[in-house]
Amino acid sequence: MGIKDQFQDKAQELQDRAKDAMGKAKDQASQRASQSREGSQDAKERTEREARQSGVRRDHEA
Repeated sequence: MGIKDQFQDKAQELQDRAKDAMGKAKDQASQRASQSREGSQDAKERTEREARQSGVRRDHEA
């Protein structure tokens, strides 16, 4: 194998690694965004539930 081939092989290997790393980074970012949306929805539901419960308590206290 000539020097030129070695450099081309190494360049291709590095390019493939970079593509894999970018794909993994995108997947992780997507997962974080999804978890953030789920967390926001959970927080909203919890707040609404607490507000309803507080309303019920006020009715009983009156």
